[in-house]
Amino acid sequence: MKKLLLVCLSMLFLVGMIVGCSSGGKLETGGQSNSNSDTNTDSGDNGDVVTLNLFQFKVEIADQLQEMINEFEKEHPNIKVKLESVGGGADYGAALKAKFASGEEPDIFNNGGFKELELWKEHLADLSNEPWVEHVLPIGKVPMTGEDGKLYGMPVNLEGYGFAYNKDLFKKAGITETPKTLSELKEAAQKLEDAGIKAFSAGYGEWWVIGQHLLNIPFAQQEDPSAFIDGLYDGSVKFADNEKFKQFKEVIDTEIKYATGNPLTTDYNTQVTLFASGETAMLQQGNWTENMIYEVNPEMNMGFIPIPLNDDANQDVLPVGVPNNWVLNKNSEHLEEAKTFLNWMVSSETGKRYITEEFAFIPAFDNIEASGLGDLGKEVLEYSKAEKTIPWTWFTWPDGANKEFAAAIQEYAAGKIDYDTLLEKFQATWDNLK
Repeated sequence: MKKLLLVCLSMLFLVGMIVGCSSGGKLETGGQSNSNSDTNTDSGDNGDVVTLNLFQFKVEIADQLQEMINEFEKEHPNIKVKLESVGGGADYGAALKAKFASGEEPDIFNNGGFKELELWKEHLADLSNEPWVEHVLPIGKVPMTGEDGKLYGMPVNLEGYGFAYNKDLFKKAGITETPKTLSELKEAAQKLEDAGIKAFSAGYGEWWVIGQHLLNIPFAQQEDPSAFIDGLYDGSVKFADNEKFKQFKEVIDTEIKYATGNPLTTDYNTQVTLFASGETAMLQQGNWTENMIYEVNPEMNMGFIPIPLNDDANQDVLPVGVPNNWVLNKNSEHLEEAKTFLNWMVSSETGKRYITEEFAFIPAFDNIEASGLGDLGKEVLEYSKAEKTIPWTWFTWPDGANKEFAAAIQEYAAGKIDYDTLLEKFQATWDNLK
């Protein structure tokens, strides 16, 4: 009897050890979970509630994203998601670095890919085996695929930009054809001016508007953008010798000449509001501004004008790319729950509805049908289908170059330096940071 009692106690002890080892809700091997997060089942079966810290860039969807999170939490009562949005006029990259430096590392955050991927790769979880990967469009995988062939991020969406224009104001000024070349753009700006309508909301107060999106145009219009950038890195090409960068002067001059107010003190919110309220006819921004514009003017009738460098027939193209990617902190205590959230976002009907109808995003997935797009989103999709696009190249520039480029453009716009000096500053920035 005594021997039987000892055996029973030993078995109870063994069962307790097994339960204790599995109470975390996951089994890890070699630092990687054996789960592909392919279900939407609740985490924390023991009743514990975990909190994920989500630190994201796109302030344009902050309210809608919070609403989506609320829906997720209803379906996953044991997972809470704390949202923090930093973007627009704020420096997300600097804020993210500060988070990590202070030890407040988010579980989910954004990464632009390419060089930014390499900078942050040591912190990122490998997402190659997640169930949504098979549905990512080819263009969506490029920014976050490392040299090791692994995928470290999930694309947020596809976006494009150019000069958004108010079709009603163009009609009022007697402009019947959408400008496609630089000469036609100048003519349209003058017609608007003659009709008492300011042409441009020029946000030269924001480094990313001019030092990233606008300056991308002469990079992306190269016959071979990648080869040109490689040449800048190895010193075989120079900004001052390049015809596209010489032509870029006319783009800046035209926008400054026909801009409302002082472009150098115009920030992102002001820039978009001026356009949305009908005070200007054109806005150098992308389809990500649609929610903001429609909030001010639900009846806005708008489209895109490509940003032309010259009068060549091939100017009718839009820069289209992946603006950002969702990434996971590989050191997160709640990595599996973070994976569950990402998968739910692009696999559940609720998540897909928010991406298309509430965020007005162009999906980067073949299993999510584009719907709910506004005028600008529809045009980006049309340009993409027609293969009339050019790349986003700034992710391949030296780290920090975009801000220094912007500062130099601001100097030129203020009349403090001439254009030759501006190109010299571009070169010095690249050479110092490469």
